[in-house]
Amino acid sequence: MRLWRALALLLALCGAAAQATGRATEQWGIHEIELKGPADGNPFVDVQLGARFSDGAQTVEVDGFYDGDGVYRVRFMPPRPGRWTWVTHSNRWPLTNKQGEFTATPPKPGNHGPVGVRHGHHFGHADGTPYKPVGTTMYSWAHRGPALEEQTLQTLAAAPFNKVRMLVFPQTAGTDRHPPPLWPCEASSGTPPRKWDCARFNPAFFRHLEQRVGQLRDLGIEADLILHHPYDDKREWGFDSMTREQDDRYARYLVARLAAYRNVWWSLANEFDFIRTKTDADWGHLGQLLQRIDPYNHLRSIHNGKRIYNQAEGWITHVSMQHGMAAAEASRAVLFREAWRKPVVFDELKYEGRHDRRWAQLTGQQMVQAFWAVTIAGSYGGHSEFIPDPADGTIWLAQGKALRGQSPPRIAFLKQILDTAPAEGIDPIDTFEDVFVAGQPGRYYLVYFGQQAPAEWLPRLYLTGLRDGQRFKAEVIDTWAMTITPVKESLQFSPQGRYDFVAKNPIKLPGKPGIALRLTALDAPAAPGAKPAVDD
Repeated sequence: MRLWRALALLLALCGAAAQATGRATEQWGIHEIELKGPADGNPFVDVQLGARFSDGAQTVEVDGFYDGDGVYRVRFMPPRPGRWTWVTHSNRWPLTNKQGEFTATPPKPGNHGPVGVRHGHHFGHADGTPYKPVGTTMYSWAHRGPALEEQTLQTLAAAPFNKVRMLVFPQTAGTDRHPPPLWPCEASSGTPPRKWDCARFNPAFFRHLEQRVGQLRDLGIEADLILHHPYDDKREWGFDSMTREQDDRYARYLVARLAAYRNVWWSLANEFDFIRTKTDADWGHLGQLLQRIDPYNHLRSIHNGKRIYNQAEGWITHVSMQHGMAAAEASRAVLFREAWRKPVVFDELKYEGRHDRRWAQLTGQQMVQAFWAVTIAGSYGGHSEFIPDPADGTIWLAQGKALRGQSPPRIAFLKQILDTAPAEGIDPIDTFEDVFVAGQPGRYYLVYFGQQAPAEWLPRLYLTGLRDGQRFKAEVIDTWAMTITPVKESLQFSPQGRYDFVAKNPIKLPGKPGIALRLTALDAPAAPGAKPAVDD
C-alpha cells in the first residue's frame, strides 16, 4: 500500500512539474490552464473548479469552467508583470492541486488594460490612458454566421466606434433570413429552437462568442455584453424566463469564460422593465452576484425601456440610459449625471433610421445634435441605425454588416475632438445657468449652440479657473460640414460683474445650426483657490 501511495505521489509531483513552467503572458492578456477531467453526469453542475493565482504580494481567485469533451479551463488576466504561481482546487480529484507558474510580461503597444471609472463621471484604462466611449449597438451581430459577421468586423475596423453593445443570447429579429447557427444551451425536448436545458451549456456557442469578443479587443473596441433581453418571446425560446438559479449558473459560467478578456463590460439587461419574468430584486441579486464573482471588477450597468432603474445601487458602476428627449438638449441630459454622480452613457438616444417606430426616426443631423448635446452635458452618446439594406434586409441595429447612415462620419469627427480634449474629460462649467459651455475651467472649453443659429457670439465664461487678462485661442467648428476654422485674433478675458469673464471682441459665426466653438488657453489658468467659485 505504501508503495502505491509513493508511486501516486511521484506521479502527482511529475504532473505538477509538467505544469510548472508556463508560457509568458502579457499584462492584461489571458493566461489559460487546460485540464482533463470527468465528462460523466453533468459537469456544468456537478464539478466545481477554481484556481488561486499569486505573485507574492497579490492573490486573485478565479473560477474555471467546463469546455466540453472532458476539457476544463481556467483563465486569468494578470493585473501586473512578474512571476505568477497558481494552484487549482476542485471537488474532483483529477482537477485539484494542479500547480504551475508563468511570467507576466509588460503589455504590448495598444494594450492599456480594462476600462474603469475615472474622475467621477468619466472612464479610463488601467494604465491611466483616458477612455472616452463612442459607442454603437448591434444586438445580434455575433449570431448571424461567418460571412455576415466578418463583414461587420471589417466595417467596424474603419468606423469611429470604440464600444459595441451586443446580446449574449440571440434575438428573434432577422432570424428568418439569418438564423443563429449556434444556441447557448442544449436542446432538452422538441425541435430546436423550442425547449432548452440551460443546466447544460453549449460550449461551441460560447467559444464563438469569445472569439468575436477577442476580435473586438484586437480592434480596440470594448464589448458591452447584454446578459438578458426581452426579444425572444415571439418564438418562446425561454431565455428571458430562466429561474434565478439558472440565471446565477449562467452568470457564473459567463464570468468564468469571459472575465479574463480585458475589453468586457457587463450589462444585465436591455430594456430590463420589458422582461416581465424578473423583479427589481432579481436584478439587484444578479448585479451583486456579478460584482462579487468577477475578479477584475469589470464595468456593470442595466439599461431601461420606459421605467428607469434605481441607478444609485452600489453594484452599478455607470448609468446606461435610454432617453431620447433628455439627449436632445444638454440642459436635460446633465440632470441624469447630477442625480447619480456616476458616468452617464446615453446608449440609446434614439437611432438614425426610417422605422415606423419613433425610436428609430432620427435624421443624421438629429443624431449628431444629440451626440454633441450629451457631450456638453458631460456624458457620452451611443449610436445605431435602422436603415434596411435593400439587398438582404440587414439592419445595423440587429445584424451589423454595413453602415448606411449620415451620422457615423460626423461622430468620427466628434471623436477626434474628444481624443484631443483634456484627459479628465468634458464637464459642464455652470449647470445652474449656462447650458452651452463645457470643458475644464481655465484651460479648455467647448461651446455648442445646438439648433440655434447665432451670427456672432460675445465670449462670456463662468469665472471658475480664469484670471484677469488670460488669453485663449478660438476655433469655429461646423459639426455637420466637419470643418474647424481658426479665429484670427486671440481672446483676452477680464472679469465682469459677479459671475463672468468676458472678452471684448465678438466672434463671427455662420448663422446656421450645429455650430460649436473650441477655446484653448494660451496662458496658465488661475492657481487653485485663487478665485473661488461664487457662493450663490
